Amino acid sequence: MFSAIIGILGTKALDAVSPYEKNPHKHLAASRFPDLRRRGAKMPLRPMDSLESKGSKRPYAVDSHCDHEGWCIIWRYLVDPTESVGTPVVIWRVDCAYLRKADWRYQGSTAGSSGGGRAHTFNLRGPKRVLGVPAYVNPQVRLSSGKPVIAEGQ
Repeated sequence: MFSAIIGILGTKALDAVSPYEKNPHKHLAASRFPDLRRRGAKMPLRPMDSLESKGSKRPYAVDSHCDHEGWCIIWRYLVDPTESVGTPVVIWRVDCAYLRKADWRYQGSTAGSSGGGRAHTFNLRGPKRVLGVPAYVNPQVRLSSGKPVIAEGQ
C-alpha cells in the first residue's frame, strides 16, 4: 500500500510543476489508467497524452493492474528509519518510459468469486531493457545484494 502512496505523491508533484495535470475524472484515475494527462488534453485520451505514476521499492521489477500504452514514471523509494540522509523516505531512482501493450506480461489473478485474492496483474517484460537509463539516480543510495541501501559514508 505504501507504493500506492508514493505514486499518489508523485502525481501531486507532477500536477504542480509539469506539463501534466491530475486526471480530472477521479473515478478513472483512482482505479484505472492514467493518473495524469497532458495539460489541456481532451477525453478520450491518446496514449501520448497519458502518464501513469507508480511507486516501487524494488530495483527493477514493475507491476501494474493495467497494460495500457502510454508514459509511465516510476518513483523508486527506500524507507530509511535511521534517517541517514535526513529523511525517512528516500527517492533513490526515477525511471520514465513510454510503454506499449506488448511491454507487459499478464500474470493472472488469485481473486475468486467468493472474494479475497489479488486482482489481475501485469509485469513489465525485461524492465532493464525497456526502461533504459534512469531519469534520476540518488548518489547516496547503491544496490547491495539486489536491494537499495544507503551508501557507506553518507
